[in-house]
Amino acid sequence: MENMKIYEAARGVPQEALKTIQAGRLKGMSDINPMFRIKRLTELFGPCGVGWWYEITGKEITFDEITNQKCAFVDINLYYTDPETGHDSHAIPGTGGASFVATERNGPYMSDECYKMALTDAISVAAKALGIAADVYYKNDRSKYTRDTVAAEPLPDDALKPGEKMDLPPAGSWNPMNAASLWCKNNGVKISDLNNMRTALIAGKIIPNIDVNQLTPEQFDELVNAVKANYPDALRKTA
Repeated sequence: MENMKIYEAARGVPQEALKTIQAGRLKGMSDINPMFRIKRLTELFGPCGVGWWYEITGKEITFDEITNQKCAFVDINLYYTDPETGHDSHAIPGTGGASFVATERNGPYMSDECYKMALTDAISVAAKALGIAADVYYKNDRSKYTRDTVAAEPLPDDALKPGEKMDLPPAGSWNPMNAASLWCKNNGVKISDLNNMRTALIAGKIIPNIDVNQLTPEQFDELVNAVKANYPDALRKTA
């Protein structure tokens, strides 16, 4: 089979399968209807379970102690049968995630569909490797779409400039969770990534292992300084 044959057949996305994300950190980017991917896989290879299929290789719930939220993750292997040769493909891995318990405006919300959404996400990740919806993901290689993915948003007006210190709440209202969220916002870091970096710094005995909810302002500063020293490339460069 010609190397690019499946990719070229799979790359396009009809406008009716796209929806512009209106809010959040992905605002302005395109959300692809998950059923479009199922349709495209079926068009290319045949019905699910016959021409293409997947196996679930792992499921887990992960707790993030900084945000006090839980997420579900699903790992899959996607397979297909080459329509020209009849040979089955090797495994195409995909990992997807979705919130299990999220902190919302009105309090914690538990989703009973988190594994289903994580599975859908995992299929989309694996399908991407075949070129499905490539025109949306890879704007430099597009043949039809030019506006589905927008450039990175400019820095917020309240972003920290080099040398500036973060304005923390008064001592009487100190909340390390709020401080972490504000710091992440101003430095372009995901809260989950900050938690992962903190875990690695604790494992390396660079900072003490203290419950994040019990961090004092001084200990939070120690965490921030350790992140800056050990993970400088993870921070957004402010002008």
